[in-house]
Amino acid sequence: MVAIITGDIINSDRYAASEWMDILKPYLAGQGKTPNDWEIYRGDEFQIRTTPERALSMAIQIKALIKSIKNLDVRIGIGLGSETFVGNSVSQSNGKAYQRSGRVFETLKEQKLNLAIVTGHDDKDKTLNLMLKLALNFMDDWSVVSAQMVSLTLTKPNASQQEVADQLKIRQSAVSQRLKRAGWIWYWIYWRITVKI
Repeated sequence: MVAIITGDIINSDRYAASEWMDILKPYLAGQGKTPNDWEIYRGDEFQIRTTPERALSMAIQIKALIKSIKNLDVRIGIGLGSETFVGNSVSQSNGKAYQRSGRVFETLKEQKLNLAIVTGHDDKDKTLNLMLKLALNFMDDWSVVSAQMVSLTLTKPNASQQEVADQLKIRQSAVSQRLKRAGWIWYWIYWRITVKI
């Protein structure tokens, strides 16, 4: 079983590609090799092959990274399932995970959603996507500062608030306030969804 993340950058035409590409590419390069594990294509679309356990964390991290640029966001569909054909690149490979990811991604704009997941189990999908909708109430409204804080927290999950504060040269109380503004409940939701996958 694999997980496929399919996404695009919302409002990318308002910025030079280098502004978001210089953030997204280094992150993806740290997750695997292109084009077998990830690709950016058709200008502002991307696809990533990963494990089911890492998919949601990667999607949230990508959202936080992109939202660290004012007025940018991402739309992401995650599909879990089999991989029945491995091509020369992730975009040329196939299987249930690829099909599910592509199909749910294509419905996101119409549903006015920026993140959804399909596992192939209807009951599980309903529960997971309900939890994601709640999380999106916070994630879609992240400010640049909130997004940066979430990204840093995901990058260093075991760091204390004081360690984060020291790195950013701010007070620990400022870290706490920024996390609260980011809707700290997202962490609980992320943990619950990861456990359920």
